[in-house]
Amino acid sequence: MYSGLLHTHNLLRWFVLIFALVAIYRYVTGLTGKKTFTSSDNMWGALYVGSLHLQLVIGLVLYFFLSPITETAMMDMGRTMKDSVLRFWGVEHISMMILAVVIAQVGRIISKKKQTDEQKFRIGAVYFTISLLLILMSIPWPFRGLVGRSLFPGM
Repeated sequence: MYSGLLHTHNLLRWFVLIFALVAIYRYVTGLTGKKTFTSSDNMWGALYVGSLHLQLVIGLVLYFFLSPITETAMMDMGRTMKDSVLRFWGVEHISMMILAVVIAQVGRIISKKKQTDEQKFRIGAVYFTISLLLILMSIPWPFRGLVGRSLFPGM
């Protein structure tokens, strides 16, 4: 079960990134082009935030119930903080990802409540971009040394 859920979590990252890029593109071009905020713009924001929520739920199941790495990390937090691999998986990855989800969700809520299209686009673009930057910094990319994972694990 661990392996299957981990592969799902790794694969879903690509959907999250695609939805983020499309949503940010639409919000930025909507803002700069002084466009009307449409249901399609709203849909891309919802897809981004919704995929983040799904990714978070899967990640939390892995973190708290299935991952041998985080199980080891939680046994001795003093040791974990001194070990870069355990610290990444036990503290940094989950903290940054939760923060990214919260920022994206808050941005979506604030954006939806704004009255003008310009405000909706501006708020969404800023919050979604900050969220995406946190995600990009926290993904275990292959070039990240000991914490790095392949781009398409299991394939």
